[in-house]
Amino acid sequence: MATKPEIVKSAEKLKDSAADMKGSTARMERKTARMEDSADRRAQLAANRTVFAAERTYAAWVRTGLVSLASGVGAKALLESALPHWIIVLTGTVLVIFAAFCFAAAVWRNLQPGPPPPEPDAKRINSWILIVVNGFLVLVSLAALTGIWFGHAIG
Repeated sequence: MATKPEIVKSAEKLKDSAADMKGSTARMERKTARMEDSADRRAQLAANRTVFAAERTYAAWVRTGLVSLASGVGAKALLESALPHWIIVLTGTVLVIFAAFCFAAAVWRNLQPGPPPPEPDAKRINSWILIVVNGFLVLVSLAALTGIWFGHAIG
């Protein structure tokens, strides 16, 4: 049987153990809160990366459209003396129609990004700006197409 001092000593150890457990619980709660904050921040940063990736994709579509537009217009000027007229018109037409497609696809892809991520810190470009700018580029493509079809060779 335990003596009174041993019981007191065991009780003190039990108190110390309970205090340690309380401190450990508090530390665990703080770490869990930090982990939740960290996970939220990672989700926020992922949302920002998604916005920037969408903007890079938009820029790639527009860049491809501009190159195709310039190539279509340049085909008429550069190939006039080298190829039959109908091949030049066909080549220019295909390139300019592809340019118009790229401008439309750029807006469509930006407005349909897929499943929504968490709300990002980064602001998205306003949709109406994209529609106006790319609508203008489509009109330029149509004007270039008209020039390819009905324009006269320079010189």
